[in-house]
Amino acid sequence: MHTGTMTRNQQLARDIWRQLEPIHVVTYFAPEAREALDAAGYRGFWMGYFAGRAAPLGPAGPEVVTALFYNFSPARVTKALPDAWSFAEPSAALDARLSGSVRSLRRVLGDVADSADVATAAALAGRAARAAPMAGRALFASNLAVTWPEEPLAALWHAATLLREHRGDGHVAALVAAGIGGREANVVHSAAGGPPREVLARARDYDDAEWDAMAEGLKTRGLMAATGKLTERGLALKADIEDRTDRSALAAYETLDDAEIEQLLAAVTPLADAVVAAGDVPLISPIGLDLSR
Repeated sequence: MHTGTMTRNQQLARDIWRQLEPIHVVTYFAPEAREALDAAGYRGFWMGYFAGRAAPLGPAGPEVVTALFYNFSPARVTKALPDAWSFAEPSAALDARLSGSVRSLRRVLGDVADSADVATAAALAGRAARAAPMAGRALFASNLAVTWPEEPLAALWHAATLLREHRGDGHVAALVAAGIGGREANVVHSAAGGPPREVLARARDYDDAEWDAMAEGLKTRGLMAATGKLTERGLALKADIEDRTDRSALAAYETLDDAEIEQLLAAVTPLADAVVAAGDVPLISPIGLDLSR
């Protein structure tokens, strides 16, 4: 949730993210994507999740993944990694996440999967992803090193993945600069009007003691009120983090002119709407984008 006033450019970064994110996140929620990771040999949802998302890094261990993914419980990551790589190599996870995601998008989009909109969105998002600055963005850089798919729908999914990890790396940098730890970030997000506590507690493995300890620390710093909502200071800090995230994400789109940005949004919006309407992706989830709005 953004509580400040965004410039047109910042709003543009948010608008593009909102339309590209549903294309990417089928890899976590669609049945075809989960089945592909299961078939590769990974055991259960979370092993598949961490294997699929971390695969571009190679056989990474839990310390690296916990640091880069930022807001997951270290214990949760350690249950999945490095064990996942004893079931299947990272290359198998890369193949599975791509094939499963593309199959899910084909089911949802039907004949539109081979349309001009997909080709246009893939070409423009691909140009942005290839031109985006890499320095300091480990997840983005690792995905950039993955072989680019040739088929337009697969290329669109890949570009959406690159651009969301580019934005995510920038968001983590903004959180670190603001002094908000990964586990605190979930509590701040909920207190600012994001996903309810129960959603984040279940998805990110908080017990009451850890959540309350995070909240108490935020209260001590003057960022959270006794009501559990953010104070004015907390809201200002949250707004600054989101502003920095948006400004940082804009760097990926400098290669596209205004007409091309409009083309990208016009092409990808109906695709994203179709994915949301299919119901595989939850409207409210920990990813930070409320699709119910």
